[in-house]
Amino acid sequence: MAFKEYGSYDAVGLADLVRKKEVTPRELLDEAIARTEKVDRQINAVVVKHYDYAERQIDKGLPEGPFAGVPFLLKDLDLLEGTRTTFGASLYKDEVADHSSTLARRCLKAGLTIFGKSSSPEFGLMPTTEPRLHGPTRNPWNLAHSAGGSSGGAAASVAARILPVAHASDGGGSIRIPASACGVFGLKPTRARNPVGPDRGQGWAGFSCGHVVSISVRDSAAMLDALCGPEPTSPYHAPAPERPFVEEVRRHPGRLRIAFTAKSPYGEAIDPEISAAVRDTALLLEKLGHHVEERAPVLPLDPAEVMATIVGANTALSVRLAEKRFGRPMTAEDFEILTLVMAHNAQSTSATDYAAAELGAFRISRALAEFFTSCDVFLSPTLCTPPLRLGELNAMAQDLSHIGPTLRRYMPGTSMFNMSGQPAMSVPLAWHSAGLPVGMMFAARFGDEAMLLRLAAQLEQERPWRAKLPPICT
Repeated sequence: MAFKEYGSYDAVGLADLVRKKEVTPRELLDEAIARTEKVDRQINAVVVKHYDYAERQIDKGLPEGPFAGVPFLLKDLDLLEGTRTTFGASLYKDEVADHSSTLARRCLKAGLTIFGKSSSPEFGLMPTTEPRLHGPTRNPWNLAHSAGGSSGGAAASVAARILPVAHASDGGGSIRIPASACGVFGLKPTRARNPVGPDRGQGWAGFSCGHVVSISVRDSAAMLDALCGPEPTSPYHAPAPERPFVEEVRRHPGRLRIAFTAKSPYGEAIDPEISAAVRDTALLLEKLGHHVEERAPVLPLDPAEVMATIVGANTALSVRLAEKRFGRPMTAEDFEILTLVMAHNAQSTSATDYAAAELGAFRISRALAEFFTSCDVFLSPTLCTPPLRLGELNAMAQDLSHIGPTLRRYMPGTSMFNMSGQPAMSVPLAWHSAGLPVGMMFAARFGDEAMLLRLAAQLEQERPWRAKLPPICT
């Protein structure tokens, strides 16, 4: 291998080595490809490989961006001109993009060498990454378990040290869920912090946003600096940061008012080891000088009901557009049963139902805004059980009645912050006796990623996680 120390560096560190000419972009790319070929046969995280695209980037000369020469994966829901994007769907297995997303263009401008796409469930609909088209992405810590979703391929590839940072997106928890499942850092930024264009102004009524998963806090902060900011088609944008986000990582968080809960938002008991990990984190926060108290927001309605209407309508639109393009009804040969059922069920909802769901999201947002008037940060478990076993969520089952109860048990607390647009992060602070990671979720007020990054950096220093490697890395 050209560069044996690769796995010990984060993306900021690799970029610094390139700037100092201690390593070349080609050496880093060759190492990322070698690791993919060695490890991915076990985890199935990199489902579209376009090594030649990254090689051409290097041959043409990379821009002098903050990540010049650092290997990178886009999630298989994002467009990069001239490369395949399948959306995890059989219908689009050979789809080649004729243009790039704004986020992908900003990645290129930052100097990242994009050598492939990481796996996602079909249209990003599930919190596990098991698309029929590509097969399951396996958790690097235990191959019988899910890597989470919908950014499961990204989190698994970072956990396996194929690369230190990878693109991810989050419409109901899809950055934080796999970050927790795979033991990496995952920040969902404030709504409209990062671009979603040029083909749309918002995703899932503003719930969805893109960013990364990473092995370090500073990588996430530096990537946020590289990606953030409105584009001409943005219908709205997040408040401008006071200073570069990467500078926040070096700042002390001060004494924060932190509320926490070790329960599901539905009031149900959670895995006892995860509950204990939340309480242990609360004790650590007190030790670090923060004011900590046990209390949680009370929501005016069930976020799952809002998600069902909003996501169902958007899924129905995806199916309708496919039918219009191909001139025929979509069948189970084209899309998974879950996708088709969601699209079918959405036909029975009305425009009034959709407006009511948007109003419901606002009511949840208002309740959360009121809660955060008396605290700076809210701590809760990212997931309420250890990562699911592969097959527990089956998008091709004839009977889909298992999905709702499983989601309620597994990840009940993530989607509320998609509705409010608030930043939230999963920090890998604990490990389950089953040998699987346990992420702690922290949320802050709208627009205040800076506070979360300062706190995350403090926790990273207190309980470093980068040296913890899954078994497949040995």
